[in-house]
Amino acid sequence: MKLFSWNVNGLRAGLKKGTFLQFLAQENPDILCLQETKAKIDQVEIDLPDYEEYWNSAERPGYSGTAIFSKIPAQDCCVEFDAALQQKYSWHDDAYGNPLSEGRLQISEFEHFYLINVYVPNSKRDLSRLKLREQIWDPALLAQLQLLEQKKPIVICGDFNAAHTDIDLARPKQNQHNAGFTPEERQGITNLIDAGFIDTFRALHPTDVRYTWWAHFAHARENNIGWRIDYFFISKSLLPHLKSAEIYEDILGSDHCPVSIELEF
Repeated sequence: MKLFSWNVNGLRAGLKKGTFLQFLAQENPDILCLQETKAKIDQVEIDLPDYEEYWNSAERPGYSGTAIFSKIPAQDCCVEFDAALQQKYSWHDDAYGNPLSEGRLQISEFEHFYLINVYVPNSKRDLSRLKLREQIWDPALLAQLQLLEQKKPIVICGDFNAAHTDIDLARPKQNQHNAGFTPEERQGITNLIDAGFIDTFRALHPTDVRYTWWAHFAHARENNIGWRIDYFFISKSLLPHLKSAEIYEDILGSDHCPVSIELEF
């Protein structure tokens, strides 16, 4: 079973350019998780008869959003944190909106695992959403995973909007206190790993210097001045089933590139 994750930075733009359908034809994923779709389902003209479609679009037009396209029908799919977690944390509107209405979470149940597709809020250049990340989103997400893991193993993927360690970005010293590499954001990923979730790419490629996102300016992609901020994490119990974890830097169409894992059951 081959699972892909890709922040497409606008699905309609990818369809218009032809890059999205070219990717699907080339890689033929069994399950594809998308982030930053920037569209509602009725705004996208796409015909994928082999795939079931699951959408969680933001209330705000042209913003954020996630989707899952799967050849294997999900047993269940929801787009909300557990009710107790919604009550426990102080979710509220900020200058950008309410993170619970931004289409950032999908939880799908399959035979062997829960699949969680996430588009983690960006802390913003002025770090105005850093406290949201540190105090609400990251701990709520970890708590959600631990609730689900009591029933089935976890596969979680998506754009985490943070590089974990120095090897995960081209210029760590210059970015120590910038969005995407603050101690608080990095700690959120450390907390996932300390809770037993495996960074699949790092597990199979412990020293590889590879990136999944490049800034639009200064020819960052051409010069490979990038960040690894897109991940697949899995429960430890799934590690024996993990056959590959890959990054596809050559696939264009977004400022991110796809990442994948292969699981064998």
